Amino acid sequence: MSKRVALLTNFIPPYRVSTFRNLTCSFHEFRIFVSTPMEVDRNWAVECVDLPVQVQRSISIRRKHVHPHKFSDAVTLHFPYDTFAALNSYAPDVIVSAELGTRTIQAALYRACHPKTRLVIWATLSEITEQGRGRMRPIVRKYLLRKADAIIVNGESGARYISRFGVERSRVFQVPQTTDIESFQSLPAQRQVQSRRRLLICGRLIELKGVLPFLKHLTTWATRNPKIPIELWIAGDGPLRRDIESFPAPANVSITFLGDVEYSKLPEVYAECGILAFPTLADEWGLVVVEAMASGLPVLGSLYSQAVEDLVDDGINGWTFRSDHENEVSAALELALSTEASQLDEMGLRARNKIRNFTPAVMAGQIADVVDYALKAARS
Repeated sequence: MSKRVALLTNFIPPYRVSTFRNLTCSFHEFRIFVSTPMEVDRNWAVECVDLPVQVQRSISIRRKHVHPHKFSDAVTLHFPYDTFAALNSYAPDVIVSAELGTRTIQAALYRACHPKTRLVIWATLSEITEQGRGRMRPIVRKYLLRKADAIIVNGESGARYISRFGVERSRVFQVPQTTDIESFQSLPAQRQVQSRRRLLICGRLIELKGVLPFLKHLTTWATRNPKIPIELWIAGDGPLRRDIESFPAPANVSITFLGDVEYSKLPEVYAECGILAFPTLADEWGLVVVEAMASGLPVLGSLYSQAVEDLVDDGINGWTFRSDHENEVSAALELALSTEASQLDEMGLRARNKIRNFTPAVMAGQIADVVDYALKAARS
């Protein structure tokens, strides 16, 4: 069946380019409508020149959100105001709309005016990220979710959140986020002892990522074990870098700042490290978990990341904790830092095997299956 599909989203990060390239082969016609070529606080190059992209007319504002987990997060909100007109010109059979904001409201209105058009909402959220968001948001979301023919979520937490609004599980599809993992999978599964015991934090240095609280736990462990050297590499930058640089770490803890690393160079960083530390306070997914596991790294990660909740098995391919429970962080850290290098190699191999099928082609196929579901539901 001929399908003309419109995808509405904020922007295209480099890790989604391969998935979107695969989607161009899945439909008769495919167009991506973005609010901006790239967000101002993202140090990524625009890599979608070969994709069918249309930049919308949008208003963007910065807003600070204070989360119940006691951190503030500055986010960019985009309000594309020409979505209805753009869809009217393109006349899609199916609309896949990311998030549950202005663009999806306009997409729902377009669907109401064009009953043959199907609406798929791509809700990249979790129970944790949606805490403390205000009273109006649930009302709007309940309305939009009922108008959708299908909903895509990242993982189980997203599915649980959507089910709160009375959405049947049969309309909710889990499509985990991934990247072009081939370059990560090509790294050697084994590491030298020194690098295998090296911790890596990868991401923006903002409160949400929980780096400073994690450093406190790490230095507490190091103080109790003064004869054991600990290396921590940090790939990324952000407003908290100065605070991290001035953190009073004990003599047996060395912290190396790599700054912002080009996305294509990240596999080289993972190759030099042995354990990913991901102490996030609230993450809708956590792509670094997929990158690390593909690289053969066990993950020391927070359950407030959907990727950790869905992919990391305690003692098998990593260690999990709730980042606001000090006893859990300390216990997981103790296990990770006391594990022999040979066992870490085994855990890294199990991590790699866990996500061996997390390819952009598989992800694109799952999205295409959801589009087919929406069209078949309409015919039935």
